[in-house]
Amino acid sequence: MTLIVEAKQRLGAFSLDAAFTSERGVTALFGRSGSGKTSMIRIIAGLAHPDEGRVVLDGEVLTETATGIFVAKHRRRFGYVFQEARLFPHLSIRANLSYGRWFAARPAHSESFDHIVDLLGIETLLERSPSKLSGGEKQRVAIGRALLSSPRLLLMDEPLAALDDARKAEILPYLQRLRDETDIPIVYVSHSIAEVARLANQVVVMRDGKVEAIGPAIDILSRPSTAADRREAGALLEGTVERFDARHHLSTVALKSCQLHIPGAALAPGKTVRIRIPSRDVMVATARPEGLSALNILEARIDGMSSTEDGTVEIRLDCGGDIILSRITTLSCERLDLRPGRAVFAVIKTVALEA
Repeated sequence: MTLIVEAKQRLGAFSLDAAFTSERGVTALFGRSGSGKTSMIRIIAGLAHPDEGRVVLDGEVLTETATGIFVAKHRRRFGYVFQEARLFPHLSIRANLSYGRWFAARPAHSESFDHIVDLLGIETLLERSPSKLSGGEKQRVAIGRALLSSPRLLLMDEPLAALDDARKAEILPYLQRLRDETDIPIVYVSHSIAEVARLANQVVVMRDGKVEAIGPAIDILSRPSTAADRREAGALLEGTVERFDARHHLSTVALKSCQLHIPGAALAPGKTVRIRIPSRDVMVATARPEGLSALNILEARIDGMSSTEDGTVEIRLDCGGDIILSRITTLSCERLDLRPGRAVFAVIKTVALEA
């Protein structure tokens, strides 16, 4: 699957002038509110006309202002999931799901219905009404309804924005399953770096109506400049689960040349996982520390440093080929005499990690 999007649009004082190309998997449109993410996804969906531009999916031109081509939204066969679930309140969950099948190119088989219900964990909800569901349950049903329309492309516009942290944590594993177990390409809009780190294969960073950066999620999300808020800055690593300690609820994940201990739910050995390490949760030591509660102490070498205006220093640490980031005060940096090339230890707060 190849999606090509080029769009210019004037909306009052706001000007959109952006383009990107994406392949199969999850492409995240990431940026602050007002950066143009929703404008882009509406143009892809056919809900808005660009002043100039084109949308092409697998060689099929859906929008092209130069030739006047504009395929109506209902003929594009795209699924769309909004911030709110928008379920029909007078229909049961089963009926809400079945409504999506009316838009499929061909009638969905019962096994498709059963597979999607199982994929999203909603089998116990089928005979209930939307008013009896939590926000996270409603969104899972909305995703199921979109999938049952047999979409060529799934568009998700801030689908977790209206949920609290508990409901987000509930639904994210289902979105990961959707990414891993279906062949449907997804364009995912979000301003949450945590969501994008968990889900995206490719990230398109938008700012003020333009594409600021584009590339693999691990590369883009490990850049300090990507974070909208410095508190969100960090590194994204990928590793393989080696084992799970059921007694202590800790998974051991192998990186390129070291290991990390990750708390929380059991992770299956052999599974490839991503780990986001916030820079604010990484301390730097010039000698291996002892008598600490920290489980993750990695040998590292300072790969680079940059000072900021607020009295802190961003430090790139090379841990045997894996790059992590640390943010410490300028005073600490001076006291430790930190400089590029120096051998140090990265001390990572274990409870700050999740995969």
